[in-house]
Amino acid sequence: MSSDVRIQIFDTTLRDGEQCPGAAMTGRQKLDVARQLARLGVDIIEAGFPIASRGDFDSVKEIARTVRGPVICGLARCINADIDAAGAAVKPAGKQGRIHVFLGTSKIHREFKLGKASDEILRLATEGVRRARKFTDNVEFSPEDASRTEIDFLVEVVEAAISAGATTINLPDTTGYATPEEYGRMFAEVIARVRGSAHAVFSTHCHNDLGLAVANSLAAVHAGARQVECTVNGIGERAGNAALEEIVMALHTRRDFYTHLTTGIHTREIVRTSRLVSGACGFPLPRNKAIVGLNAFAHSSGIHQDGILKKRETYEIMDPEEVGWGKTELPLTKHSGRAAVIARLKHLGYTLQPAELQAVFARFKEIGDRKKFVHDDDLVSLVGAQIHVAHETYSLENLTCRSGTNEKPLATVTLRHGRKKLAASGTGDGVVDAVMKTIDRITGLKGHLLDYAVRAVTEGKDAVGEVSLNVRFEAKGEPASGRAAATDVIESSGRAYLAAVNRWLAEGGRVSKKTRRTLASP
Repeated sequence: MSSDVRIQIFDTTLRDGEQCPGAAMTGRQKLDVARQLARLGVDIIEAGFPIASRGDFDSVKEIARTVRGPVICGLARCINADIDAAGAAVKPAGKQGRIHVFLGTSKIHREFKLGKASDEILRLATEGVRRARKFTDNVEFSPEDASRTEIDFLVEVVEAAISAGATTINLPDTTGYATPEEYGRMFAEVIARVRGSAHAVFSTHCHNDLGLAVANSLAAVHAGARQVECTVNGIGERAGNAALEEIVMALHTRRDFYTHLTTGIHTREIVRTSRLVSGACGFPLPRNKAIVGLNAFAHSSGIHQDGILKKRETYEIMDPEEVGWGKTELPLTKHSGRAAVIARLKHLGYTLQPAELQAVFARFKEIGDRKKFVHDDDLVSLVGAQIHVAHETYSLENLTCRSGTNEKPLATVTLRHGRKKLAASGTGDGVVDAVMKTIDRITGLKGHLLDYAVRAVTEGKDAVGEVSLNVRFEAKGEPASGRAAATDVIESSGRAYLAAVNRWLAEGGRVSKKTRRTLASP
């Protein structure tokens, strides 16, 4: 009989990962990612923070209703309204639903964040777990900032949570402060001292502020943790979370050290999942990113190349095909039909609705007319831009620009709003600025650009240029993100800015009264 021990992979890409500034995904994108995470083989999907917004609640509920395989988890503070919202959101998952409650326990959190004494924290933790148990038997408890919590109090609060019915105990390094040695030691001591620890699964959740998230997670596993909380590509708040692909492949590759520890991850789905998440949140991967970066298995040194040719293992500790790298599929061309495009999209992890497919196929044909081949990364970029906002209030009909060394840049933009066409011209400090200001004139909005990034999706002079940006339309409002892809960077910029406009309007933004009167006129 095998003595292997299963390490559960708890993916929080859709919750903690999405909290990374600029990484917000639509409900549609979250569902695509959740389906791919199920194909990847994760054990638990933390689908969101249901109390945070109506959109978050609906997204968690839809994932709980439609995604089968993993446990579907909703996050909640130890507050009744939070727990009730999480319970309602994960209810469609039935016995595969989990509620994850958390409460700050470190001295700095108790004094400055919560303003509560230790005995009050114990009471709230106990009551929070008990309330969550009314909705499901699968309850996880996290003493937030565990790595900076006094060990005696940490043991006390963990015991209280287990006594109240918590089946999973997560000891997070919330601020990325811990080192591997002390983090592993904390797990070993808590597991040894807590009465009833054998009745709970201990979990690790690490942030990467000091670049130690993966190392700390593995130290916790070595000390007895049997669940790892992580995100695809390591996305997350501040410097990010522990990267799923790095943890899984460390356990897989170093079986000689992590003896008898296994995961249920289908490693050949890693690269595909990474691309899907990167496309959904608009965060391009660094070329030197471990496991999934374009350079992860590239060798330029002559000595390395010679060694690889003689025996791959001389300089590669993993087989690239084992994580999903392999022979590149033949790229599509402008002559490729709808069936071929659908097949490639399905291979990449996308299941589109008919209207979405029609829009993506139309953009595919436009791109195909401008470049010889349309590669997988081009398709990922097109899909990400198309489903970035649920409702398109305005669409781009035409964009022309004029610029020169000694000439003020001028942009002329035509937008479609329902059955109306609205056109205007405007100038700016540069061509991109002129385009955005002209869109503002038409829509009656005034956006403040917070972040702007452009990248070539593939190689070559005809490469698709993808623009990602964040815009604030109100002084104190939440920023709206936009993404678009085209072979022309100016067009990409205009489309991305318009996507941010549409997203802001779809999420409750308002057009000025003056513009509403203009739009209402014949």
